[in-house]
Order: sequence, then structure tokens, then C-alpha cells
Amino acid sequence: MALAFLPFVLLIEDPHWLNIIAFTYLMAGLASSWNIIGGFGGQFSLGHGVFFGIGAYMTAKLYITLGWSPWGIMLIAAAVAALVSVLISWPTFRLRGPFFAIATLAFNEVAFVIANHFDSITGGPRGLMIPFKAGFQNMIFKERWQYALLMFAFVALVIAISVWVRRSRLGYYLLAVREDEDSARASGIHVLQVKLQGMALSAALTAIGGTLFTMYLRFIDPPTLFNLQEVGVKFALLALIGGVGTIAGPLLGAALIVPFENFLRAELANALPGVNLAVLGLLMVLAALFMKRGIVGAVEDLVKYWRSKKGKS
Repeated sequence: MALAFLPFVLLIEDPHWLNIIAFTYLMAGLASSWNIIGGFGGQFSLGHGVFFGIGAYMTAKLYITLGWSPWGIMLIAAAVAALVSVLISWPTFRLRGPFFAIATLAFNEVAFVIANHFDSITGGPRGLMIPFKAGFQNMIFKERWQYALLMFAFVALVIAISVWVRRSRLGYYLLAVREDEDSARASGIHVLQVKLQGMALSAALTAIGGTLFTMYLRFIDPPTLFNLQEVGVKFALLALIGGVGTIAGPLLGAALIVPFENFLRAELANALPGVNLAVLGLLMVLAALFMKRGIVGAVEDLVKYWRSKKGKS
């Protein structure tokens, strides 16, 4: 976390880089939230955009109509997202592998359709605009560095919770379910209950990220929140590239991919449409093919190889 905080300290005077750093911290926190169920539990969810959208829309609607503070709404949204995750996961957790992933992907698409049609709640295709009223209570700041610091606090919180989960009984149960669900059940683990607990925690943290995203951007609409490439799949891809199932993996994946993505978008803006996404997709495919355990896993393998060679010599 000290290394992750270093770019903020070095680039605090640069508004452009502060914007990238803030978004990197946010995506790292969201990828780490996904990693609790997708990495520790081995349940490859592609529907976390639903929980992200719950946090975003609840924050925007309650702030605009009732004037509630986003700090309080954030906790309510987290509880609602956890409840919704249990309700939609109860039937889908009976599916395994790609069938579970496809089912969760369907929930993301359903949420997109619902958000588009319920104009009275979500603003429909027009979206919702947050009025600028700077103040700590409103979670709206004048300086970019304040947002970056807030996002760092978020990722630090998620990492701390991930460490706690990894070392807890729930963490060991999730790992057992990931490695062999049938053996875990035979050992006396209530598999469905463990999955639901992991998903609820992951969903709650994702909804908190949705609140932060809303108050940072101050405008939300269905394509922004339920875009498959930017939300539905991206949380999982950042964790996979960095090292799924590890503590540092999602943070490392976000630190590498988010700035690189911004660089590609700037450099290839005048080229063919979508070239930047094609280049990024190619890199992700190569990473999946040649680094099965992500960057963290590749580094660990190199360290083991170096130690074995050193031991033999």
C-alpha cells in the first residue's frame, strides 16, 4: 500500500495524472472486491455491474431528491446490494463453471434494460446529474487530490478486508470450495452458505465503489454503469491479469492496465475506432495464455525457480 500511495505523492501537482490515479485506485478497490468471491471463492461472476449500479443509482437518487449525505447512503446501498446479491445468487450458485458466469452476465443485461426504462427512478437514457455543492458532507471536492485520497482510502479498506477474509474461517472455506466443491461439501462445509456470504461481502464493497464513482463523476447513465467492457468484465480482468486469488493481484492489475488504457486511448484516438480496445484485448489474451496465475503468480514462479537453481548450485 505504501508503494501504491507513492504515485499520489509524486504527482500531486499534476491534475491530469491525479485523475488517472484516482480512477486507478477506484478500479483496484472494485477488482479487489470482486476477488473475494471470484478469486478466493472461484465463482467467476460477470454480474457485479448490478451491485455497482445499485450503489450509484441509490446515491444519486437519494442525494438529489432527499438531500441525504452520500456517506450515509453508501452504507444503505451496501446493505441493499448484499441483500440483492443473496436473492439472485441463491438460484445461480447451483450452476457451475461457464454456466454460472453466463447467468450472472444475464443479470447485468437485465439491469441495463431496467435502468433504461424506469425513467422516474434512474432518469432513463438521459441519466442523472449531481449538482455541484462542494463540501465534505456531500462528498464533493474542489481539488482532484482530495478525490484521489478518498479513492486510496477505499482501496486500502478493501485490501484490509480481503486480508482479514483470507485469514478467517470464511476465507479457508472459500478456498476449499474453489479447489474442490464436492470435497468441501463432504468435509462438512455448507457450500451454498459460504458462497452467499462471500458474494454478499463482495457486493457490498462493490456498491460502496458505485457511490464513490457517482460522486466523483457526478453524472451516471445506464451505458456508463452497465457497460460490459468497462464494468461487467473489467473487474474480473484486472484481477486475472494481476493475479486472481491473491491480495496484491487486483491492485497490480489496475496499476498497470488503467494508466496503459488511458495512454492507448490518447495515442490511438485518431486511428481506426476501437484500435485501442483491440490492442488492450490482445494483451489480455496473451496474459491469460502465458500467465495463468497472473503477474503475481508469474513472479512467484520465477522466485521459486531461482531458489531451486540456487539450492542445486
